[in-house]
Amino acid sequence: MKYPNFSEEKKLWRKGFKRVVGLDEAGRGPLAGPVLAGAVMVNSKFRIKNSKLKVNDSKKLSEKKRRELYKILVNHSQIEWGIGRVSERVIDRINILEATKLAMKRAIKNLGKKLKKKQQKKSDSVGFLILDGRIKLDLDIPQKSIIKADNKVFSCAAASIIAKVSRDRIMQRWDKKYVRYGFLKHKGYATKLHLKMLKKYKPCNIHRKSFKPVQRLLH
Repeated sequence: MKYPNFSEEKKLWRKGFKRVVGLDEAGRGPLAGPVLAGAVMVNSKFRIKNSKLKVNDSKKLSEKKRRELYKILVNHSQIEWGIGRVSERVIDRINILEATKLAMKRAIKNLGKKLKKKQQKKSDSVGFLILDGRIKLDLDIPQKSIIKADNKVFSCAAASIIAKVSRDRIMQRWDKKYVRYGFLKHKGYATKLHLKMLKKYKPCNIHRKSFKPVQRLLH
């Protein structure tokens, strides 16, 4: 299996961009819950010495493997990361695309705060962004969008894992409050079980009211 590598990061490191950040999201498609984005910056001296650190698009990994990789990534001394979250209420207000962009901006901001605190430098600026898909952010930061970046770029794949595991944990907590819907099993995605429960019990507070399958059940 071919795994995401550092070829994109290395190109940018050679051009003088030391703070290269990969971004990806989790939760654009579900009918319930927030959308999250991960922002990951790898040190240019980083080497994959740990054979277990074979990241990939989070959708290609089992839940168990995602959790294992998440634990390694968030505790790695050569990796810095940030998370951005946007609620279902804001998604309904500004639409899912804009909410995804907002989540990415928040992830970048939170990463910047960590950099400033950890490195004890005045600057918390990010040098270059690599984004998954066709998304462009209205930020004064150089950036590049790559289709299926989470399959190709190490930092984007890592960001996808961190975002996905973080979101799954949120949905697991919601499952305890909204027991009827089975969020523990489907995490808010439009599975047969979720649609069945949605039809039976009607939308709850964390359902995205602007999404058509939910919208149809509001009246």
